[in-house]
Amino acid sequence: MTRIVGVDIPSEKRIDIALTYIYGVGRKSVEEIIKKAMVDPATRVHQLTSEEITRISKALEETKIEGDLREEISKNIKRLKTIGSYRGQRHARGLPVRGQRTRTNARTKRGKRVTIGALKKEISSKFEGPEKAPENVPEKKEEGKP
Repeated sequence: MTRIVGVDIPSEKRIDIALTYIYGVGRKSVEEIIKKAMVDPATRVHQLTSEEITRISKALEETKIEGDLREEISKNIKRLKTIGSYRGQRHARGLPVRGQRTRTNARTKRGKRVTIGALKKEISSKFEGPEKAPENVPEKKEEGKP
């Protein structure tokens, strides 16, 4: 395995696919990085020379990746929470932020389903309040009326 910018990259894959294993590097940004580094995108990682690897790592230094990008994202979310915006409230509650429905879907954000089944008679009576007046207390009669 080859290490570029502190990330292990699979050696049998093509360089244009292998660079996407770095957090913050997608297919579109790989094209730009490979052009800057002047490397053929069809070459396999294990076929790269040390000179080509240094050119790729220099091209990657110009973009925010890995720890810096994760830190920036977490700071942005923290800022949204502190100013009390709608998006910040959704992040704090662990709900979808971008307007997705939550009645049926949103399982990745909300977690595994929790089934609430039928309760036993004794347990359900503890949760419910008294529905009728106690039996042994006499009713009050209003004075002055027959």
